[in-house]
Amino acid sequence: LRGKILNVEKAMDHKIFESEEIQNIYRAMGVTVGTEDDPKALNMEKLRYHKVIIMTDADVDGSHIDTLLLTFLYRFMPELIYDGHVYIAMPPLYKVVPKRGEERYLYDDKALEEYKKNHAGDFTLQRYKGLGEMDADQLWETTLNPENRVLKRVEIEDARMASEVTELLMGSDVPPRKKFIYD
Repeated sequence: LRGKILNVEKAMDHKIFESEEIQNIYRAMGVTVGTEDDPKALNMEKLRYHKVIIMTDADVDGSHIDTLLLTFLYRFMPELIYDGHVYIAMPPLYKVVPKRGEERYLYDDKALEEYKKNHAGDFTLQRYKGLGEMDADQLWETTLNPENRVLKRVEIEDARMASEVTELLMGSDVPPRKKFIYD
């Protein structure tokens, strides 16, 4: 996919199922949706992948795309999440190259602060604005290679709470969302 998909929490069902990006997701996964009795019924008999990995930039836009995709999967393909098929790839935010020693990838600001405490300015720092800034070898090494990559498995322990939070964060009612985020 490129860019952001439709926010399924706000959209009408016919818009969701007409969305080319959403149709592509179903097609790529090999699942079918809809029966005569239930237009939202999901048939996962031909699911092509054991792992569905969401890989986006490690920035605010990437997080928003993650949220849009997770909202779609939670609302329309929850079996994928409940059966443990959905993961989020964690690309690094930084690459540090010390004057002596091996280069290292850091995945968040907390890791960078910890690194700075132990390496007082004797390194160069590169911040990745997105996956497109990495060359193919770096992307393989940090985010694609199963031996090195960091994946977070998406799990839902409390379906009712997940549904309420999803509706709150992705829905149309702005004041409660602002209050939730502020609190």
